[in-house]
Amino acid sequence: MLSPAEWEVVTLSAQVALLAVGICLLPGVAIAFWLARSKSPMRFVVENLVQFPLVLPPVVTGLLLLLVLGPNGIVGAWLNLHIAFTSLGAAVAAGLMAFPLLVQTLRVTFAQIDPEWEEAAFVYGGGRWAAFRHVTLPLAARGIVAGVVLAFARAVGEFGATIVFAGNLPGRTRTIPLAIFTRINQVGGEAAAIRLVLVALTLSALSLIVHAALTRRLHRM
Repeated sequence: MLSPAEWEVVTLSAQVALLAVGICLLPGVAIAFWLARSKSPMRFVVENLVQFPLVLPPVVTGLLLLLVLGPNGIVGAWLNLHIAFTSLGAAVAAGLMAFPLLVQTLRVTFAQIDPEWEEAAFVYGGGRWAAFRHVTLPLAARGIVAGVVLAFARAVGEFGATIVFAGNLPGRTRTIPLAIFTRINQVGGEAAAIRLVLVALTLSALSLIVHAALTRRLHRM
């Protein structure tokens, strides 16, 4: 059984991950659809920029966030932002790290939808937005959910960027990976660390099962 402090960590992790997905969902859908349909020469550049957090060390991503969005950062000081070392900051860091997986899943989903269906809706009286809303989004629903599940799982497991940009503050930014790191560095904290590891394994396994099921159904369409 988890202790109240451990339940707090799990609850906070879920809240941060959900907020992270919420932050990156709309731009993720927009960019993924553009990548799936665009013939622009900038497509290669945008796609590689989106994937950049996957190859950049997470602690470097966290430091860049701090330099840009921190209270003394380039944008943070200009807009008077105070999101570093807060739960919102943890969500921003987790969302940035989950963003490439979300976009990649959605891009593949949109690429599998025949553009002629969208053109037919446009020709028969609907605008581009109406065609996207009434044709593309319903057809892409399973893929969008699959991308959200995968992004959620990645956000729950985020460590490096979070600890640099949001810190390791109990009740505010200490998510499951940070709590495990804290426990294994404490005398007698091994049991608590193992319990949290089991929670992380369970969440990851469930997320992968749901993602695999949705992806298989998507390929059968």
